[in-house]
Amino acid sequence: MSRVHGTKDFWIGALRVEGPAFAAAVAEAPPETPVLSCPGWTVADLTLHLGGFYHWVASFAGSGQVIAPRQRADLGEPDAGVTPLQYWQQGYDRLMALFDGLDPEATAWNWAPQPKKAAFWPRRAAHETAVHRWDAQLAIAAGEPIEAKLAADGVSEVLDTWLPAGRRRTPGQWHGVVQLAAVDAAQQWYLRLRGEGVALLDTDTLLDHDDHHARVHVSGTASDLLLALWGRVSFDTLDVSGDPALLDGLRVS
Repeated sequence: MSRVHGTKDFWIGALRVEGPAFAAAVAEAPPETPVLSCPGWTVADLTLHLGGFYHWVASFAGSGQVIAPRQRADLGEPDAGVTPLQYWQQGYDRLMALFDGLDPEATAWNWAPQPKKAAFWPRRAAHETAVHRWDAQLAIAAGEPIEAKLAADGVSEVLDTWLPAGRRRTPGQWHGVVQLAAVDAAQQWYLRLRGEGVALLDTDTLLDHDDHHARVHVSGTASDLLLALWGRVSFDTLDVSGDPALLDGLRVS
């Protein structure tokens, strides 16, 4: 199994590209434009959501605390007269200023079953922004794929963070091994689904007698793999062989 191991600079670099691209798409769309990939949301809703995420992360990621922060809903509404895009921009600028000086090894709360390190949040912010940039561009019929290396790390984030944290889109019981392959990033992942549990498999350390034969294989671009895991596109748009029912156990939200 080959996975991208990003760095703070890599994720901040992605944010410097994806953030302005999101803002440009939002500026082109009327606020009431539906976001087809987020049913029930408008472009204004999407912008407030991502801006709220930025403000929320900036409120605690540099605090050095491992206690859970206040809920995002407790942040309140934007100030009167502030447009959704202005609110987003304020949050983006605040978060980027924090990340520029953030020690990735510093203590910071996160919701995942992994070390409570500040590096969690530049990674999470980069992928949150990239997927929502795609959402915003889709709303104006201009969706561009997510860059291959960033998307491959986004696939890894779903598999090593979201699924182990129990953040599946739909609860259920799945059993079997899934193989994912990103054809444009020369990477593949093996994942064993065990009821409600999940385990990433490192094929370099598996023993010959280990049963790691995949019941379903999925290949495509890293961007399409990531978007399928996030429910933005159907797995039918990728090359799938084997038991596609297992793929329902990979979707997150």
